[in-house]
Amino acid sequence: MALHHLAFRTHDLEALARFYGEVFGWEVYRQQGERAVWFRLGAGVLMLELAAPGEKEIPAGSKELFCVAMPENERQSFRRKLAGLQVDVEDETEFTLYFRDPDGRRVGVSSYRFEP
Repeated sequence: MALHHLAFRTHDLEALARFYGEVFGWEVYRQQGERAVWFRLGAGVLMLELAAPGEKEIPAGSKELFCVAMPENERQSFRRKLAGLQVDVEDETEFTLYFRDPDGRRVGVSSYRFEP
């Protein structure tokens, strides 16, 4: 099995779409009016969807994680890109940088290689 899609709900679709587009350089794959923006993730899709009024926010400090692969040699230039976009690196390990999207979701880029 492989990833089909991830869906993130948000109360500010424009800000969240801008964040993922700017931070990762992803282009919009599909847009459904003011309700949803989709980005391609390899064979899968990241769907950003407008949350319903009253829908709960991301819990502050949540450790749930959305992480994408990044070659180790691109990590420092990515760190500089985050700084230029005024996105704070919240934590770091030997392989991974962690930061938050505008909704407070924990996001990471990692060069960790899983064993085949």
